[in-house]
Amino acid sequence: MTTEYGLKRHFNGDAARLIGGKIREVHPDFDVEEYAVEVERRIPGKELKDRVLVLAEGLRSRLPEDYPESVKILLAILGDELAEGEGMFNVSWYLMPVARFVEEYGLDHPEVSLDALVEITKRHTAEYAIRPFIEQHHELTMKRMADWARDPSHNVRRLASEGVRPRLPWARTLTAFVRDPQPVLEILEPLRSDPSEYVRKSVANNLNDISKDSPDVALATALRWSQESPTPETTWIVRHALRTLVKKGNQEALAIVGVTGGEHIRVPSMGLHPRTLALGESTMIRLDVENTDSRRHTVTVDYVVHHVRKNGQRIPKVFKLTTLDLAPGERRTVEKSHPVREVSTRRYYAGEHLVDIQVNGQVLATDRFDLRL
Repeated sequence: MTTEYGLKRHFNGDAARLIGGKIREVHPDFDVEEYAVEVERRIPGKELKDRVLVLAEGLRSRLPEDYPESVKILLAILGDELAEGEGMFNVSWYLMPVARFVEEYGLDHPEVSLDALVEITKRHTAEYAIRPFIEQHHELTMKRMADWARDPSHNVRRLASEGVRPRLPWARTLTAFVRDPQPVLEILEPLRSDPSEYVRKSVANNLNDISKDSPDVALATALRWSQESPTPETTWIVRHALRTLVKKGNQEALAIVGVTGGEHIRVPSMGLHPRTLALGESTMIRLDVENTDSRRHTVTVDYVVHHVRKNGQRIPKVFKLTTLDLAPGERRTVEKSHPVREVSTRRYYAGEHLVDIQVNGQVLATDRFDLRL
């Protein structure tokens, strides 16, 4: 039997029993076991999104034909709103088919569906489900999202940002916003100094998306926000939003986040220990960073792990290491333990993994570790 990895492995007959059991409490006619058996029969060979669709289709065929009535039943199983810091993928992951139900079957009932997505996002997320509504009911949905950006709930404010991300991972690209990000920026404006870390991460990721297609727009927005809203919250958003441009060594981005002097920095030593790992173990990255200039400089230090893929190729993933304020001639030692463990978005394969050290977006040192499975 093949071992399954990632989030998809949870969406099976047991997930159907979990959802179905909650539905039966409010809708006694729901046949839980029949639902679970159908899901188990249909999921083999399917990836995450297709598995979630199987569960959503099973709900559609067993709930009342009247869509608003079906949604009313589903909303009754949602439970309490997630508090700040409670993750949608570890607390309420099983609600993904409920959001997919609205995405697939609710476009003919936009008002009912948008109201439902507000409640779903308080307990899970609606960042994927909202996107077809943006495309097919644009004016109504964007008006709602502008209101959500000022909602008392951090979960709803986060949906306002995450839902309009032009290049949201795992979701369809919003090509209209890739071409013209101005409607997105109008949603983000009241969120540029949000008190919620959950919201701030989304705002930063959204502006980072924009920086990939419209770097000048992202840079101008980041600079304006820094000047008009000099709060720690805005500073964090701007720094995180410009990370892609910083990693590329964009000088304007580096200046906005207060980074200077990359040409005067060197990494005289760098090493990994141990250099042979098994899955679940960690390697310690140790390096020295030296400022060779006669002036003080603030530098950003990242490391890049080139993960081996199934086909033997390597895919780079950049990890934040630290930001250093270095006096003239100062040399600083930095250490970081890097765990090599399975996560929902990455599977490891045996082989030689390269690790680069980047300072202000420039690779200054490289080492490697060997992963054995």
